[in-house]
Amino acid sequence: MNSFVAVIAIIIAYFCGTLPVAILIAKSKGIDITTIGSGNPGASNVARALGTKYGVLVFVGDALKGALPVLAVLSHRPIAYVCATAAVFGHVFPVTRKFKGGKGVATGAGSLLPLHPFLLIGSALVWLLVTKLTKKASIASIVIVPMLITAFVMSGTPTWEVLSLVVIGALVEIRHASNIKRLLSGTEPPVTGSTV
Repeated sequence: MNSFVAVIAIIIAYFCGTLPVAILIAKSKGIDITTIGSGNPGASNVARALGTKYGVLVFVGDALKGALPVLAVLSHRPIAYVCATAAVFGHVFPVTRKFKGGKGVATGAGSLLPLHPFLLIGSALVWLLVTKLTKKASIASIVIVPMLITAFVMSGTPTWEVLSLVVIGALVEIRHASNIKRLLSGTEPPVTGSTV
């Protein structure tokens, strides 16, 4: 892949990440999701506001924002990782919304799924289990990042790929700073319906 095509792929990945799936779905139901609950335009907040079905729909949509750009360049693995990072960055810091985006969990998971399907499917099951047990998606999201990095290392993933995951994971963890504060103060809201 030549440099020009790679740059275009990365830019497209970023703008895929900026697509406000949660906002659009909530708006279709007459709700501004940025003014409800945590104000986060993501699956968990939509699940609290509209129910589990819509939360799952947002999660899938956000995951596709990450998966599709990566799939398009999957044969060029280093570029695929850059596209994965760009998609998450677009979701977290969308230029179309003054850089105020979501947490990046679903988009990050989606972007890594084509690269490491078995590890991501396993991580998704752990995420669902932790969310079900704690009733808080934020706890599952915060915990899953170091678990996934550990799984990458233990599975013999090349160091440069692990470092790429660390960058994506850092974006996700930084965006959960407010959740960590609420968890420590006991004010973090639960997810309605224990499956999202």
